[in-house]
Amino acid sequence: MSVATQDTAVSTGRVTRTFIYLLLILFALFYLMPLFVMVANSLKPLPEITGGNMMALPQDWTIEPWLQAWSSAQIGVEPTGLKPYFLNSVLMVVPAVAISTVLGALNGYVLTKWRFRGDSILFGLMLFSCFIPFQIVLIPMAMILGKLGLAGSIPGLVLVHVVYGVGFTTLYYRNYYAAFPTELVRAAMIDGAGFFRIFWRIMLPVSGPITVVSVIWQFTNIWNDFLFGASFGGQSQPMTVALNNLVQSSTGVKEYNVHFAGAILAALPTLLVYIVAGRYFVRGLMAGSVKG
Repeated sequence: MSVATQDTAVSTGRVTRTFIYLLLILFALFYLMPLFVMVANSLKPLPEITGGNMMALPQDWTIEPWLQAWSSAQIGVEPTGLKPYFLNSVLMVVPAVAISTVLGALNGYVLTKWRFRGDSILFGLMLFSCFIPFQIVLIPMAMILGKLGLAGSIPGLVLVHVVYGVGFTTLYYRNYYAAFPTELVRAAMIDGAGFFRIFWRIMLPVSGPITVVSVIWQFTNIWNDFLFGASFGGQSQPMTVALNNLVQSSTGVKEYNVHFAGAILAALPTLLVYIVAGRYFVRGLMAGSVKG
C-alpha cells in the first residue's frame, strides 16, 4: 500500500470517527433535553414559566420551588411535602433490597451447587414469577397482607417487594454461580465444611459483581414503584405516591416549578446510584452472562 493510500485511509477514518462522535453528542443532547427542562424550570418563579419560554434559562433564579416541594407543598388537606414520604421510601427500600438479595444469593447457591430432584422445575417456577404482571397479584396480595395484619404498613410493602423481587435476584445469582467451579465446593465438603460455611467463606466473597447488579436492580424497581405503594401503602405511602399527590393537589394554576422540583427529588436517589455504581452494574451483568 502506497503512502498516499495510507494517508487517505487515515483521513477517512478520522472523518468517520468525527461524524460518529458528533452524532452521539447530538443523541445525548436530545436525550438530556427533558432533564434540562426540568432542572431549568424548577429554578424559576411560576410567572416566568407561564409567561415565558420553558427552554430558556432562568432569569430570576430561586430555590423556593425545591423548598416547597420538599417541606411545604399542599398534599391532600395538610400542608406537607415529600420529606416524610422520603423516609417511608428509605425504610421500605433498604430492608427489601437486603432481604431479596440475600435470599437470591442463597437460592442461586442451592440451585447450582446443591443439586436435588426437581431443582430445574423449582428454578423454572421462580423464573416464571419474573414475568407475572403486577396487576395480577394485587387482589391475592391484599388478602395475604390483611390476614397477616400488614396492610397499609411499611413491613407489608417490604414483604411485597421481597416476594416479587426474589425471582430476579435468584436468576442473577444462579447464572453467576453456574460459572463458579463446583470442584471447590466439593473440596470444601470433603474437608468438613457445612452448607452455610461454604456459602459464607467461598461463594459470598466472589459475589461482589453480581451483588451490585442485584442491589441496583432491586433498588431502582422498588424506589420507582408506584402501583404497590398506592395499593398497599395506606398511611405509609412511598415517595412516588406522594409525588403523584403533589401534582394532583394543585388547583387552578398548575405549579409546574414545584412539580419539576418534586420529580427531580424523587428521581435523585436512583440517579445517584447509577452515577456512582453504573460501571459496576455493567460489569456484573457481563460476569453473570457466561453461563445460564
